[in-house]
Order: sequence, then structure tokens, then C-alpha cells
Amino acid sequence: MKFPSVTGSNLAGKRYQLPQEFEGLYNMVVVVYQRFQQVSVDSWGSLLEQLANTYPELRYYELPTLPRYGWIQQAMIDSGMRGGIQDKTVRSRTITLYLDVNQFNAALNIKGIDDIHVLLVNRQGDVLWQTSGDYSGAKAESLAQRLATLFSEARNY
Repeated sequence: MKFPSVTGSNLAGKRYQLPQEFEGLYNMVVVVYQRFQQVSVDSWGSLLEQLANTYPELRYYELPTLPRYGWIQQAMIDSGMRGGIQDKTVRSRTITLYLDVNQFNAALNIKGIDDIHVLLVNRQGDVLWQTSGDYSGAKAESLAQRLATLFSEARNY
């Protein structure tokens, strides 16, 4: 499965073409659709931070994924998110996508917008691991094993 080619801007104003401009060898991507899902996103925060510290070539991003709105509405949404996120590091890794949500989800085999989705993606857009919903120990263990294998294989090349 491939992460679709999309464009978005982070909350610091930098424009990205994804997946090509993901900055890590491997990238954790949290796809979020609705404001109330921030609690689910936050449930993953400690693990993602720990993994990024363990693997220097791992980056993680939060992708608020929204329908295409007019530029005024997009500016208002982005401004509201910037106002709610004071940390510059978090702002820089939050990339808002305004796109055809159904088409984006179909490319990733995502069935709806009721849960967040957490994906491990390389720069070529290959989805190497995927889950949905809140953090759990079983999901964390599965992800940690996948990363350990990938980084071990990368070191052997």
C-alpha cells in the first residue's frame, strides 16, 4: 500500500509534498479528522516521542485531514490550530491536509473518519505498518517490533 501524493502546510507555514518530503528514513504519521480525536492522538504521544529518541532517523507527524474548504475557511482553521498549539516543535510537525478525504482514505484502505489512524511510512510512500484508534500496549509492541526489524535491516545494507 502506498501513501498518496498530497500537499499540505505545517502550522509554521512550510509547504510539504508528501510522502517525498517526509524528513525521516521512516515516518510515523497520525491521521486525524476531528478536533475531539486529539485525545486519541495524545495517547500515542509518549510512545512516539520515545521511539523518535531511540531511532534518530524516525520522525513523526500529525496530519489533520480535512475536506477542501475555501482559502478563508482554511486560514481560519489553521489560525485556530496555531493558537491552540504553542510549542514550535509540535507546530512544525503538524501538517494540515485539505483534500478529497474519501479518495485519500481509499488509497490507505481507511474505512472512515471515526478514528485516528497511525501509519509507518518510508520516503517512497510505502506503508510499512498501520493501526487505528487509541494507543494500547499490544499496538505499541507491534510497532516497536516492526521498527526494530526495519532499522536492523537498514543497518545491514
